[in-house]
Amino acid sequence: MLSPRYRLYHLPAFLVKYAYLTVRQKPLAVHFEVTQRCNARCGFCDYWKTPSDARAEEIESFAAAARFFSPVFATFTGGEPTLRRDLEQIVTAVRENVKLCYITLLSHGGTMTLERARALWAAGVDQFSFSLDYLDERHDRARGIPGLSAKIFRTVEAMRDARLGAIRFNTVIRCDNLDQILPILDRAYSLGCGVNFSVYTDFKNGNRDYLLGGSHAADVERITADLLRFKRRRRGVISNSDHYLEQIPRYIRGEVMAPCRSGIRTLHIDPTGRVKRCPDFPTDFAWRDFKRYKPIDCNKCFYACRGEAEAPLRWSRVQDMIA
Repeated sequence: MLSPRYRLYHLPAFLVKYAYLTVRQKPLAVHFEVTQRCNARCGFCDYWKTPSDARAEEIESFAAAARFFSPVFATFTGGEPTLRRDLEQIVTAVRENVKLCYITLLSHGGTMTLERARALWAAGVDQFSFSLDYLDERHDRARGIPGLSAKIFRTVEAMRDARLGAIRFNTVIRCDNLDQILPILDRAYSLGCGVNFSVYTDFKNGNRDYLLGGSHAADVERITADLLRFKRRRRGVISNSDHYLEQIPRYIRGEVMAPCRSGIRTLHIDPTGRVKRCPDFPTDFAWRDFKRYKPIDCNKCFYACRGEAEAPLRWSRVQDMIA
C-alpha cells in the first residue's frame, strides 16, 4: 500500500537505494525518537513517566543525522511525537535532506486531528501509523486515554476521505488480544487502511502480564496462518513480510535463536541525538560518532523491526510494496 505521494514508477529507485544500502551495510531504516514525553499511561511502557522539563534536552533538528545515514525508511516516534509543537519543522528538514525516503509517523492517535494530519502530510509524512491493540474500550484502558479507540476511527475516516497519506494500524500481538487480531485486520481493510503486526515483549519495563508463551502457540499458529492466507489474497493490507509472520509461532515456541541484527539494518536516535541499536537498549554514542554495530546474542523480543531485518527480499515482498 503505497502512499498517494508515490506511483509505481518510483519503486525501482527505492529498490536501487535499498540494494545500495544493503551492499554497503548501512541502516535501511532510522527511527527518530523525537521525544520520550507521552500523555498515555500504557502499562507496558514507562515513557509517560518522563518529566515535562525533559523537552529542554530535546534537539531541535534531526536533519543532519538524517543526511548522515540517508535511510530509505525514516520513522518519527516517541514517546508521543505529536507533543512536539515543532514536529512539522522537524519532518520538513528531514524530507529536504534525504532523497528517496519513505517517512512514517507513529502515534497513539489521541492528539491527532485532521488539521494536524494535513500539516504533517504537507511537511512530508508519507504514512500515518496509529497504535491499535483492541477495537473496543479495552484499548482505551490499556492506553489510559478515555475514548481513544473511537477517536482513532473518527480521525482515520476523516484522513482517508482527505487522502492524507497511507494509514496503518500498529498492532501488538499479546496474550489477551488474540481474539482481536483478525477483527482488527478486517476493520483496517474495510477502512482502506493497512496493519503492521508485532509481538509483545516485557523488555521495555518488565511487565510480563501480556507475554505469549508455549500455551498460546497453537492459537498463534492458527492466527498467523490466517494472516498469511489473507495476504496471498489481498497484498498491500498487511505490511509485514511473509517471512516475519511465518517466524512468529517459531519465536513463541522458543525456536528462533538467530543473533539479532538490530543497529545494522535498523537503528534508533533518541531525543538528544544519541544512537541506540534497539528502542529498549541504552544509547551508545552520539550520531556523529557512529560506529557500525555487529549482531548481538539477544532473544528478548521479536519486534517487527528485528524480524523484518532478518527477512530475505522475496518476490512476495516486492508484491507487498507495489500492491
